[in-house]
Formats: sequence, structure tokens, C-alpha cells
Amino acid sequence: MSLPGPFELVVILLVALVVFGAAKLPEIGRSLGKTIQEFKEGLAGSPEKKDKPE
Repeated sequence: MSLPGPFELVVILLVALVVFGAAKLPEIGRSLGKTIQEFKEGLAGSPEKKDKPE
């Protein structure tokens, strides 16, 4: 299975905009970014958590 191309990404973003609305998209993106970051840290096996302000 290949990665989606630019046209497919635009379609996905438009559908997300319609479903969630413009006000919620930044919050969803922020949450997704934090989730991916925590997942990567978990895979790296880092026992220490960096102190970062939220």
C-alpha cells in the first residue's frame, strides 16, 4: 500500500474540515502531535521524561 499523494491529502483535509469544523482542527492537530511524540518516546524506551511546559 502506497502513501497518499497530494490530491488525496487535500481531500482528507477537506473532509476533516467539514466534519470537525475550523475551530476544532488546531486542537485535534495538537492532540495528534502530542500522541505521536509520546508514542515515539515510548518506542525509544526513554525512562526519563523531559520537563516541558504544556
